[in-house]
Amino acid sequence: MKKWPLNKSLLFALTSSSLSRQTKLSNFHTKAYHCIQQLRNCNDFISATLAHSNVLKCGFLNDTFTTNHLINCYVRLQEIRDAHQVFDEMHEPNVVSWTSLMAGYVNVGQPKMALWLFWKMPGSLVMPNDFTLATVINACSILADVKVGRRIHAQVEILGFRSNLVVCSSLVDMYGKCNEVDEARRVFNIMDSRNVVSWTSMITAYAQNAQGHNALQIFREFSSLMLDRPNHFMLASIINACASLGRLVSGKVTHGAVIRHGHASNDVVASALVDMYAKCGSVSYSENVFMRIPNPSVISYTSMIVGAAKYGLGKLSLNLFKEMIDRRIKPNDVTFVGVLHACSHSGLIDEGLEHLKTMFVKHGILPDAKHYTCVVDMLGRTGRLDEAYQLAKSIQVESDEGALLWGTLLSASRLHGRVDIAVEASKLLIESNQQVAGAYVTLSNAYALAGEWENVHSLRTQMKQTGIYKEPGCSWVEIKDSTYVFYAGDVASCPQGREVMSLLRELEERMKERGYVGGSMGLVFVDVEQEAKEEIVGLHSERLALAFGLINIPKVVTIRVMKNLRMCRDCHEAFKLISDIVARDFVVRDVNRFHHFRNGSCTCRDFW
Repeated sequence: MKKWPLNKSLLFALTSSSLSRQTKLSNFHTKAYHCIQQLRNCNDFISATLAHSNVLKCGFLNDTFTTNHLINCYVRLQEIRDAHQVFDEMHEPNVVSWTSLMAGYVNVGQPKMALWLFWKMPGSLVMPNDFTLATVINACSILADVKVGRRIHAQVEILGFRSNLVVCSSLVDMYGKCNEVDEARRVFNIMDSRNVVSWTSMITAYAQNAQGHNALQIFREFSSLMLDRPNHFMLASIINACASLGRLVSGKVTHGAVIRHGHASNDVVASALVDMYAKCGSVSYSENVFMRIPNPSVISYTSMIVGAAKYGLGKLSLNLFKEMIDRRIKPNDVTFVGVLHACSHSGLIDEGLEHLKTMFVKHGILPDAKHYTCVVDMLGRTGRLDEAYQLAKSIQVESDEGALLWGTLLSASRLHGRVDIAVEASKLLIESNQQVAGAYVTLSNAYALAGEWENVHSLRTQMKQTGIYKEPGCSWVEIKDSTYVFYAGDVASCPQGREVMSLLRELEERMKERGYVGGSMGLVFVDVEQEAKEEIVGLHSERLALAFGLINIPKVVTIRVMKNLRMCRDCHEAFKLISDIVARDFVVRDVNRFHHFRNGSCTCRDFW
C-alpha cells in the first residue's frame, strides 16, 4: 500500500478548524447553560428583565429551548404580558411554549385566554400533549364550563389520550366542578391505571356535590386497594365529606389517618378538621385542633371563628378575630361573614354594626350581599324590623343572594309578628324563584300568629293547587358507624318504634310536672315543617331521634342530632327540660346553627 507523505500544514489546519468549532460549540452551550440557570433563579421582575437582556445579548432568542425557559420565568412571576410577548416573537414555538403560556394564563385567573390559545394552536401545526390537554381542562374547571369541557373531552378521544393518567384525572376534576358527577365517575371507571391524584379527584367530586357517602366509600376502596399514601388534598376532601354528613365517628377515623400519614401540621387539613368538628357539634375538639396549629393562617382562624359563631359562642369568635388582627393576619371576606354571624347569633348588635363600618376603612374589604344579609339577620332577631327592612331594600343583589336576604327578613318578620313586612319579603322571595315553598309556609305561619286564618287557608290551598310542597323534615343520629334517620310523625318506620314512643310519653309526663304544655307556645302552625303528620308537635323528627339516642347511646356520650330544617321553639323548650330530667348533654345541628343543651339550658340562650 502506498503511503502518502504527511502534510503537517494540512493536518494543523484541519485540527485547528475542528478545535475551533468545538470551542465555539462549547462556548455556546456554556453561555446557554448560564442563561438558563439565571432564568431559573429569578425571584423578581427586575432580575427577570436582566436575564432577558442577557438572552438577547447572547443571541439565544431564536433558541426555542432557552426561550421556553424565559417564558416559564415570566409565567412563574405572573408577568403574563411579558411571557406572551416573548411567545409572539418566537420563530418556532413548540408544544412546551404553547402549554407554558396557557398554564400562565390559568395561574393568573384568565382561563378564557388559555382556551383561546388552545383553539388557535392547530393553525401552528403543533400538536397538544397530555400536559396541554390537562391545562385547558383545568381552565374549564375554573370556569365550570361543561359545554367547552365536553368539546375538549372529544379532542382527548380523537388524539388518543383516552387512558392517559394526567388527562383523565383532570377530566374527573372538571366534571366534578361542573356538577356532572356521573360523568366524572364514567371517566374514572375507564382509566387503565389510577394514582393518588385521580382518586383524590373522584373523592373531591363526590364531596363537592353533596355525595359524602360516596366520597367515604371511594376512600375506603382507595385505602384497601392502593399502596399509595393519601395526600393532604384527599384527606381534606374526606374531612369535608364527614362535615357535610355530620359523621363525627368517620371524621375521627380520618383524623387518625391524618396523624398517621404526617399531615397534622398541614394548614388546609387542620382547617378542614376545625370546620368538621364544629359542624359535627364538637366545638371543643375544634379548639383543640386549632390550638395545635403552629402558625394558623387566615383559613384556620376563619374556620374557628365561623365554627364558634354557629355554636353561639360569639365572644370567642370576636376574641379570635382580635387575636388574628393582633398577629397581623389579614382577614378576608369570609372572615367577616363569620364575625357578623357571631354578632347576629349572640345578640351583639353594636359590635356587629361597628365591624361592618370598619371592614373597608381598616381592612380594605367592601361589604357585599353576604355581609349585609348577616346585618339584616342581626337587626331582625332583636326586633329592629324597620331598620332591617330598609337595609334589605337598599341592597343590590343577584337572585341567589336575594333569596337568602329575603328569606332572612321573612323569618325575622314572622318571629316578631310583622305581617306587613312578611308579605313584602315573601313576594320578593317568590320572585327570586328560590325557596318558594319555604316562602309560602313561613308567610302562612306569620298569618297564623296574627290570627289571620282566612289568609292561612288561602295560602295552603294555593300551595296544593300549584303543587308546591315543603321539603320533608327529618333528623338523624349516628351510632358507631351507622346513621339512623327519622321523619316527623312517621312512627311506623321508626327504629324501635314502640320503645321510642313509650319513652316520649314518659318524658312528656315528667315535663308536664314541671309546667310544660305541648304546643302551648302556639307553634303547631308556626313550625317550619308543614307535613300533615307534623301537626303533632310531640312527634317532630328531632324528638324521635333524641328518644332513639337516649335508648341506644351510653350515658357518658353526648347525643348529637342533625336536622335538615330549623328546630321549632316548642321542641327547643322540650329539649332543655329533657336535658335536665335525664342529666344528659344533647347537641342539635339544624339548618341555621347549633344548640347545645345541658342542665336545662341551651348555648343559644333562647336567641336564634
